[in-house]
Amino acid sequence: MTNEALQRATKLLDAAILADGHNDLPWELREHGGPNPVEAAASLDLTVRQPALHTDFPKLADGKLGMQFWSVYVPCEFEGHSAVTAVLEQIEVVHQLAERYPDRLRLVDTADEAEAAFADGRIASLLGAEGGHSIAESLGVLRILRRLGVRYMTLTHNFNTTWADSGTDEPAHGGLTEFGRDVVREMNKIGMMVDLSHVAPTTMRAAIEVSSAPVIFSHSSCLAVNDHPRNIPDDVLALLPGNGGVAMTTFVPAFISPKVSAWDQELKAAMETAGKEYRNLAQRGEFVKEWDGPVKPKATVDDVVAHVEHAREVAGIDHIGLGGDYDGVGTLPEGLEDTSKYPVLFAALLERGWSDEDCVKLAGKNTLRVLREVDGFAR
Repeated sequence: MTNEALQRATKLLDAAILADGHNDLPWELREHGGPNPVEAAASLDLTVRQPALHTDFPKLADGKLGMQFWSVYVPCEFEGHSAVTAVLEQIEVVHQLAERYPDRLRLVDTADEAEAAFADGRIASLLGAEGGHSIAESLGVLRILRRLGVRYMTLTHNFNTTWADSGTDEPAHGGLTEFGRDVVREMNKIGMMVDLSHVAPTTMRAAIEVSSAPVIFSHSSCLAVNDHPRNIPDDVLALLPGNGGVAMTTFVPAFISPKVSAWDQELKAAMETAGKEYRNLAQRGEFVKEWDGPVKPKATVDDVVAHVEHAREVAGIDHIGLGGDYDGVGTLPEGLEDTSKYPVLFAALLERGWSDEDCVKLAGKNTLRVLREVDGFAR
């Protein structure tokens, strides 16, 4: 791409809020510093470049990020009360980060507060709970998470919950159980966005049918571009204009690149042969270190562009956004290796004829609209 396009993209993101739907830094800090939130938040100095992380403040400044949904992720291996404890610990990690770096981060709860934080030179910070197992089948816990500032919940992670089907597990509920529908209704009532990343297509359709408020996909790409179970079918993308929701394209190589996806299937088969659980991210990481399989192919910025443009074609320019999944995966596409690289993607889109206004909508305008509309449905 030309230097002119990169400069134009950087200037555009200086003025417009760039919102990312999903970043796993809080869990990565837990991996470094342990489950104590104070120790986790203090385990690495984020004011200097951290080669082991995709996310630190120098990279975020270069990337022009203005608004981040920090994932308060809990692995599926945590169940019941242990899952509730873990999600509360992860919420506290984000609060600790905001207190530790008040000149960089500001916890916000609304679109207006996010815009004010951006105007003050802070990264507007919101929370997203990844995995419905973290409420331990309790609407009371769900309400507590919202009271603590959680703005969305991903209905499942890699495994089914007792009330919702995951896209990477065997179907058990036909999408949502009646309790699952109650969860969606309660989320509408309390102003929590329904996140349909990770869930099965049947769950996506059921949740959109039940939800009176716009839904989101915090980090998913397009099934028609790459046939991966974490991606969104076209018929679901086509429902978003009627619902008002936003599909946030992710940068995860296995989701966006057919070549990487094929390699990933080889890895999955090898793990199954060895008696390992592919969906367990910790087991997967350890297995890859010792696996003598083929070299993992590289995804590229062009792969991401293909998904963004397909989502735009099917859902429309008003229903797309970005959710990189930084610090939630081992590798990222060439050109988007860390959070400093967002301008590279926008430069590529500008070179393909995207207008400034279309880029602004993708960057964060659409996500802010959904945040406002979801609050309008709360009661």
